[in-house]
Amino acid sequence: MPSPLPYVGLSAEQVLSSRSQYGDNVLTPVARLPWWRQYLDKFNDPVIRILIIAAIIAIVAGSYHADYIEGVGILLAIVLSTFLGFWNEYRAGREFELLNTIDDSVPVKAIRDGVVVTIPKRDVVVGDILLMELGEEIPADGKLLEVVNLQIDESRLTGESVAVSKQINSTSSENHEAAYAQDRVLRGTFVVDGRGVVEVTAVGDSTDIGKTARAASEDNRDPTPLNKQLAKLSKLIGVIGLIFAIITFFGLLATAALHAHLSLSATQWAFVGLLVTSVFLGLIRVWLPMVFDGLELMGIKWDPPAWLESDTAMSWVATLLAGGLLFALGIFSFNSLGWMTYSPSTWLSGDAGEKLLRYFMVSVTIIVVAVPEGLAMSVTLALAYSMRRMTASNNLVRRLHACETIGAATVICTDKTGTLTMNQMRSKAVHVAALWDGEAPSEKQTTSWMQQPNGHLLVEALCVNSTAHLSKDADDMVAVGNPTEGATLLWLHQYGVDYASSRLHFRTLRQWTFSTERKFMGTLGQAPSMAGGILHVKGAPEIILSRCQTQLTQQGKQPLTAEQRRDLEELLKGYQQRGMRTLGFAFQDQLASIANLNTTAPDARLEDLAQNLTWLGFFAIHDPVRPEVPGAIADCAKAGVAVKMVTGDNPATAREIARQIGLWNDADDAVPEHLLTGPDFAALSDEAATQAVATVKVMARARPMDKLRLVQLLKARGEVVAVTGDGTNDAPAMNYADVGLAMGKTGTAVAKEASDIILLDDSFKSIVNAIFWGRSLYQNIQRFLVFQLTINLSALTLALIAAFLTEGSTPLTVMQLLWVNLIMDTFAALALATEPPDPSVMKRRPRQPGDFIITPPMTWTIVGMGAFFVVVLTSLLFWFQSQGSFDYEVAQLVLRSAESTDAAKVEARQEQQRLSIFFTFYVLLQFWNLFNARRFGSNRSIFYKPFENGYFWAIAGLILVGQFIITQFGGSAFSTYPLTAMQWLVLIAGSSLVLVMGEGWRLMRRNARSILKV
Repeated sequence: MPSPLPYVGLSAEQVLSSRSQYGDNVLTPVARLPWWRQYLDKFNDPVIRILIIAAIIAIVAGSYHADYIEGVGILLAIVLSTFLGFWNEYRAGREFELLNTIDDSVPVKAIRDGVVVTIPKRDVVVGDILLMELGEEIPADGKLLEVVNLQIDESRLTGESVAVSKQINSTSSENHEAAYAQDRVLRGTFVVDGRGVVEVTAVGDSTDIGKTARAASEDNRDPTPLNKQLAKLSKLIGVIGLIFAIITFFGLLATAALHAHLSLSATQWAFVGLLVTSVFLGLIRVWLPMVFDGLELMGIKWDPPAWLESDTAMSWVATLLAGGLLFALGIFSFNSLGWMTYSPSTWLSGDAGEKLLRYFMVSVTIIVVAVPEGLAMSVTLALAYSMRRMTASNNLVRRLHACETIGAATVICTDKTGTLTMNQMRSKAVHVAALWDGEAPSEKQTTSWMQQPNGHLLVEALCVNSTAHLSKDADDMVAVGNPTEGATLLWLHQYGVDYASSRLHFRTLRQWTFSTERKFMGTLGQAPSMAGGILHVKGAPEIILSRCQTQLTQQGKQPLTAEQRRDLEELLKGYQQRGMRTLGFAFQDQLASIANLNTTAPDARLEDLAQNLTWLGFFAIHDPVRPEVPGAIADCAKAGVAVKMVTGDNPATAREIARQIGLWNDADDAVPEHLLTGPDFAALSDEAATQAVATVKVMARARPMDKLRLVQLLKARGEVVAVTGDGTNDAPAMNYADVGLAMGKTGTAVAKEASDIILLDDSFKSIVNAIFWGRSLYQNIQRFLVFQLTINLSALTLALIAAFLTEGSTPLTVMQLLWVNLIMDTFAALALATEPPDPSVMKRRPRQPGDFIITPPMTWTIVGMGAFFVVVLTSLLFWFQSQGSFDYEVAQLVLRSAESTDAAKVEARQEQQRLSIFFTFYVLLQFWNLFNARRFGSNRSIFYKPFENGYFWAIAGLILVGQFIITQFGGSAFSTYPLTAMQWLVLIAGSSLVLVMGEGWRLMRRNARSILKV
């Protein structure tokens, strides 16, 4: 390379001026939310919002009797759920930052004030003159001033694995195959051969990689499939809860009036109407959205008014004030009409007021019961558990929702280089004239031949006529420098050849580097065993072959006939059509004496010396497919997940790789729509492109915006899209995808930043594992919903029936409901969330994004089992009612009263015992149903691998022990009375009928499937 002295470079003042004008050479990091904002974002979950409303109502209603336990319990569930989700994502973010640390202190050689200096990469400015050499990363975009055999690996930007030759005073128009101008280099690319002098034209965010990074960091996240389903479920639950609560409230009023339990005058009934209307108006922001949700669920499109959409504190205060104002105006009107005075004591009697409040509290309790407090925690626990297990299987989950979303994926858009292939050039086939007799030689034949003089010629040609090196990386040998040359050295290494020793003993006189004009390179020198000189030539086989007159065979040099030449050309063409690079080798040993060569070598032209060559053979070199990829592609096909390969490679290479991984077959050759190029895709109209994305399997010569458009159109068609990649060119598409998956080892910082999941082992197989875990997670959430909603449906219906049967009382107290709806559900969530994955999920088609999370089989199970519980428990309730009263607090007062008779106290204890039996029986029914829920969707017996989930048994035992402690020792706190051992045995045996019914149903289904298969 010419001396750098002709380049003066920037002065210190010019450096400061350039930095002031164009900025530092640092990519602006993505702005991260502070931890408290990340935590508050968890409250955007629709289920969490319903729980907050339920908690507020429960606390306000409970304030009448200074009983805040239910509202506080719901708030505790909210805090635990939101904190757990926040903490898992926060911890994953910290792990990601450690994984993706960008070192801007890498030294770079620059010329400043006429002197070569070393500066950190971050200090490079526009106008700097940089010296770039083999193995170095380009720190900024720039224009080439000088090149010497400069080849750049642009795969991180283009996806093209083949290095690009660079020239000065050239543009991309001179080479249509090049993605970028040949006289320019870009930040993030690597020098794989040669050297160059670069003048920096853009730094930091202004570089090509910086602009791509901005597109990759835009917030384009749509609601995940799970969020959409939970939102719909929350709306359904809210509507059902509201309907039941209204029916209950007005039903209690009507029942009380008909049975004279609530005797009011016409004026008092008018006041009750005013009070109810005012409360409804004040709480309009609670129930009116549920009305619109109900209309939406019925398919009626009616947009809510703008004031209802506003979610500010003032909008809530305004509606509460409106309710208060209506009440005040009503009282004023009643007073003006002489119906009542302004004194509250004249509005309603104390007894009537207490009954109205009780009816209201019963209605609120029904709403609270309807809301599944454990749902939010179940989802969070399932996501967190899957997140940890996925990380253990080499999937670092950066965003919690990605655990589930990947399971819903219907399409995977994957790049080729580094994802499907190893991004390491390897020798696919070696055709050596002295060994080839119609069949490829065995390893033993090749090893034996290499030890012979003729074989040593090829070894020497590969070792000395090369600029690449080998380096030890962990347990593997890797190529350093030109990847194509490195592939030939790795081929030698597998036969135990030390390339460095051969180079050391070869006396090199002159080396001509590869140039795009002549298409070959050469090395002139003397081998230890030779008196004269030898010229080794390597390059494009067609060019080398045209300069050969002889070939080296087992019998020595033999003439190269026209027929042999045609056979070689056809063989070469076949490999090239399969997307491989071919590299030919030849030599010339009929040269002048070594003394003469010493004199003439510096001025000799390679084109003049490379005449009458002897053909040695050629190498077919490829970027090998990762060994696990074909199996993973087949697994995707079985799971109904379409795979589309998007690469910057040429169509022939892309098609061949697709064929090797099982994505392409002979039938696809006859369907042009299955392969598109990026330019052709970009030229399509949106309508035509939307049709094309449904059929395309391979997109070649794709640019970043082509891949991004592909993802956007697939999502517009309703697909759930996962995008994989390792390069900066993949980042925009990964950002817009439903799930972005980046390579952890070879992925760029920009790609990782745009991703939701990082594949720590860079394996496509890990993507299949992620889908497996995502689908299993969704199934576990559905199992929990079957269990949870069965409880909620039975508790809600039971509360409604009991309210009329017991004149406003409920058989389950607030503390008992707290145990059932919070503690037990939380334990059940953990038990079902930790269920091991079921392999059968990968044999099913992906669920449709619009499918409701509650499937018809789930509905039948929930309604059927819930109805069974209600019938059994209502029958038990009627029987207990016939035995006496059903009020724990009244019984407690009797027991505490000194005036109570012994008979009254015995009756009171029996009453408390009946309540404990009812409560315990209800919990035991749910306990056994937990085992049914565990097997929902699989039809397997509970005895199939019963102990594979230790968490389940530990939690099931904890629930059973907890119920025993509460019943035996809960006393007045839980409104319980100790039961005898015989009573426990009867309750356990009787409630286990639920499990027997479930086992019988699953046995019938298994037998039915066996019969159908036969």
